[in-house]
Amino acid sequence: MARALALAREGLRQGETPVGAVIVRNGTVIGSGYNRVEKEQDPTAHAEIIALREACRATGNWRLPDALLYVTLEPCIMCAAALIHARIERVVYAVRDTRWGGFGTLFDLSHDPRLNHEIEVIAGVMEEEAAELLQGFFRGLRNRGVTVGLHGNGQAIPETP
Repeated sequence: MARALALAREGLRQGETPVGAVIVRNGTVIGSGYNRVEKEQDPTAHAEIIALREACRATGNWRLPDALLYVTLEPCIMCAAALIHARIERVVYAVRDTRWGGFGTLFDLSHDPRLNHEIEVIAGVMEEEAAELLQGFFRGLRNRGVTVGLHGNGQAIPETP
């Protein structure tokens, strides 16, 4: 999780919502990423998706059984579905996402009997550090009058009158 937090900080330096993700298999990092939604102008460029793409390239396979994902914010429903498709074994995340959380907070796709794969989920690892990073980011935006919240995909919610 420390490595995911370092990636989140790098995303913050790049002007992105600070979310970082690392995929590990057999003790080796096979994929990592941070949010790049703003830079790439791509709504799918979440940290988890970037890490998944890298891990699949590294292994030469879109299936990643026995792999673990460490991520600083609970995956949104888009990322949760991608992780299920990839057959990720376990997801460890820091901060719950009450707006878009796909692994227990708003939705729980991790153990949905209608799906073909279940994912073990561990929440709250290094939660304080990740929460401080996210809260600081959004506090800065609010102080500039830019935004007032956080979508599960790591993007700010526009302020409304």
